[in-house]
Amino acid sequence: MHNQTLAQLSAGLAAGDYSSVELTRHFLSRIEQLDPAYNSFITVTAEAALTSAIAADEQRARGEVHPLCGVPIAHKDIFCTDGVRTSCGSKMLDNFVPPYDATVVANFAAAGAVVLGKTNMDEFAMGSSNETSWYGPVKNPWNTGLVPGGSSGGSAAAVAARLVPAATATDTGGSIRQPAALCGITGLKPTYGRVSRWGMIAFASSLDQGGPLARSAEDAALMLNVMASFDPKDSTCVDREVPDYTAGLNDSIAGLRIGIPKEYFDPGLNSGTEGAVRDALAQFEAMGATLHDISLPHSALSVPAYYVIAPAEASANLSRFDGVRYGYRCADPVDLRDLYMRTRAEGFGDEVKRRILVGAYCLSAGYYDAYYKKAQQVRRLIKQDFVEAFKSVDLVMGPTCPNPAFAFGSKGDNPVAMYLEDIYTIATNLAGLPGMSVPCGTVDGLPVGLQMIGNYFDEARMLNVGHRFQQVTDWHNRTPEGINP
Repeated sequence: MHNQTLAQLSAGLAAGDYSSVELTRHFLSRIEQLDPAYNSFITVTAEAALTSAIAADEQRARGEVHPLCGVPIAHKDIFCTDGVRTSCGSKMLDNFVPPYDATVVANFAAAGAVVLGKTNMDEFAMGSSNETSWYGPVKNPWNTGLVPGGSSGGSAAAVAARLVPAATATDTGGSIRQPAALCGITGLKPTYGRVSRWGMIAFASSLDQGGPLARSAEDAALMLNVMASFDPKDSTCVDREVPDYTAGLNDSIAGLRIGIPKEYFDPGLNSGTEGAVRDALAQFEAMGATLHDISLPHSALSVPAYYVIAPAEASANLSRFDGVRYGYRCADPVDLRDLYMRTRAEGFGDEVKRRILVGAYCLSAGYYDAYYKKAQQVRRLIKQDFVEAFKSVDLVMGPTCPNPAFAFGSKGDNPVAMYLEDIYTIATNLAGLPGMSVPCGTVDGLPVGLQMIGNYFDEARMLNVGHRFQQVTDWHNRTPEGINP
């Protein structure tokens, strides 16, 4: 059962081939057996999952069927979940049990999905390798000596290892697409405002967006059908009709205009990765699409702009963790100042502290105009590059990451080298555009991701194009060794 896609599992439940309880027990058994090698889960909610599975089977017996009713999934541990520890990968929130569900969590509950647990992640979603989690690093199922990508590495590894059919994730600068590429699965970052951020613990509020990680574009479409909704509780959520993302999956892509940014094929791109991406582009040409060279002239500025804006917003968002209201509190503070200082020093990891310091500096009175304001101006230029590009093309394509998965600790002493792993993904967050990564090949046995960037609210087109690609290739069906005992 674990080798079936989300769509296949849904069809199997509808046909009565197995019950939700059987399915849930199967995946819980796999998590218990295999996850110690991957560390992809922080919390497994076995008892609650089986209770939900029983309820889902009863719903199906009554004919109350949503496609995901009774299908197991997992949530990234950044989504608040009523009665379940929501840690955000941090010591600061190790004891935090929310009294409410995030909108995304509530949407899946309403659809009857069965939640198996909460997945591991970089602390407060800050990282590109899943090495910053207080609960230890997540291991890449393709090679446990390599990182799975971050910050949604737990969700990506769990899907890649077939511990769960699909999982929720978040993307601030590539944190859905980059781990999808490194783990050989499909990941979609929707347009900013398409998915509610209410109850999703904030990193950088103008950049964060929730989305799905799954094996295929078809599965991602099923997930997005549930995740996308207007939410009046989130002032940044867009009041716009949510289409059925599965409706046009099989549409022809003949005549599709694909833009190829010259800036995404620079000397820093791994040659094997480039070869796999260009082979994928040739496949699209064979399917009737046309390739067009384009330029995104300000794309080189995306990393420096992001690493001013994101830390600035993080420093503001994380100021609430002070030991007073909730979360970790230091022992025996002598006064309020000592409480604040030791709580934050002991509760946050090094990467989080680094970004808070950078952000606070950029927002300070003497440097706001020189750094934060300038970065926002650059952000506008980056957005305008895409606006111009979409006047002549339908989708932009290129590599998701410059390299395949890298070894643990190989970039730990050089934060800038780590930040450059997101060089091709950050611009979509700065512009608020949707982006998607699909497997398109391998380099030395490790997965390579092809990135698609669409126009605003054009997720349906990306899913259609990704699905048609996956109908004629099998990269998304390939599995790491040792996951099928």
